[in-house]
Amino acid sequence: MVRNSIGTNNKEIFWGWYVTLGAFAIMIITYGVRYSFGVFVKPMFAEYNWPMTVIQLGSSINIFLYACTSVLAGWLLDRISPKRVMTTGVLLTTVGLILTSFVKTPLGLYFCYGILVGAGSAGCGAVVCSAAVGKWFDRYRGLAIGLATMGIGVGTMLMAPLAGYIIKYYGWRNGFLCVALLMLAVGIFVSQGFMGRGRPEEIGLLPDGEKPNRAQSQSIEPLMPVEKTSLIPVIKTTQFWVIAFCYTCAVMTVMMTFNLQVAYAIQNGIDELKAAAAVGIIGVTGSCGKFCFGWLSDRIRDAKYSASIGLLLMAIGMFLLYHAKTVALLYTFALIYGFGYGSMAPLMPYLLSDRFGRQRLGAAYGLLIFFASGFGGGFGPLLGGYIYDKTGSYDFGWLICMMTLLIVALYILTLKPKAP
Repeated sequence: MVRNSIGTNNKEIFWGWYVTLGAFAIMIITYGVRYSFGVFVKPMFAEYNWPMTVIQLGSSINIFLYACTSVLAGWLLDRISPKRVMTTGVLLTTVGLILTSFVKTPLGLYFCYGILVGAGSAGCGAVVCSAAVGKWFDRYRGLAIGLATMGIGVGTMLMAPLAGYIIKYYGWRNGFLCVALLMLAVGIFVSQGFMGRGRPEEIGLLPDGEKPNRAQSQSIEPLMPVEKTSLIPVIKTTQFWVIAFCYTCAVMTVMMTFNLQVAYAIQNGIDELKAAAAVGIIGVTGSCGKFCFGWLSDRIRDAKYSASIGLLLMAIGMFLLYHAKTVALLYTFALIYGFGYGSMAPLMPYLLSDRFGRQRLGAAYGLLIFFASGFGGGFGPLLGGYIYDKTGSYDFGWLICMMTLLIVALYILTLKPKAP
């Protein structure tokens, strides 16, 4: 009965596509919240007159906790249903956002937004969503992950301008309350409705919805032992460390850019809502990039070439941001940078799954996020805030980002192909 209702034939839709839809929806909210933090920076800075480094430390703690908890979330995803992991993450994130709306001290910001929201978002973030999707596909893995991660761009497109509007007319505290309610409503609906099953073998199918023959049916159960999720084969290879280094550096530049670009634009005389709209443009082009790079990765010899192109486009975008003193140039930066940035979300899990297999994708992706977001993402906002406090300018930070992206765009090409 179960196989007939969610199996694959001419009339029915493979359940993996429902998982993809659920991951898309939940990432709209999760990453809309994360990447709209930069919109909250200026009003918090104006109300409390805290040094920029103090405010950015809250974001860095958030990212570091997200990275650390992602290791646990990825490990759990290889063992229990995504529904349980996501529901826990949604509830913890909601509580953290509500409490953040009441903070009056840096310590309160660090605990509520940094620790609670950071740890909670790992349970409903890219590791859980992308790995949950990747476990259902082989031939269409790039397309499916690309479609799911488009939610990151859509969330950025919608949430940053929405948060900017609420903050301008109702204050930043009400902004946090509104995104908390959205997180709770969407997150619970998606996790309970779409994420109850973990992989196709649980319903007697193969990846991509293929029906097994008799010999394959007998081998489905052995595909799921715990020992296959060991990370030892992963961390012993240079392939993983090349991927980890490149994306640690890339995420460092992303978080510095997202957290400071709005304040940078306002400093250059650009209106608050127009500055926030640039983040939304990145969301739009980022969604296009996620789909295009995911689609491309299914069709070229090695996905590392897709990764290199994406990183190079981000470097070009940073060059434009360095010169962005007008709205037109700011939006041009957002168009190009956003499309290149869109490569990261589908390519990170794709490269891992392609080289280490989908059975250990959750744990491997969690470990990658630990390094990329924990070290790179946590360091980026702090570095940008420190540079601004010392120089009163963001320009040197943008140059660092540009050079870093150029280096990793070349270094990712040294990644060895998967073993036969």
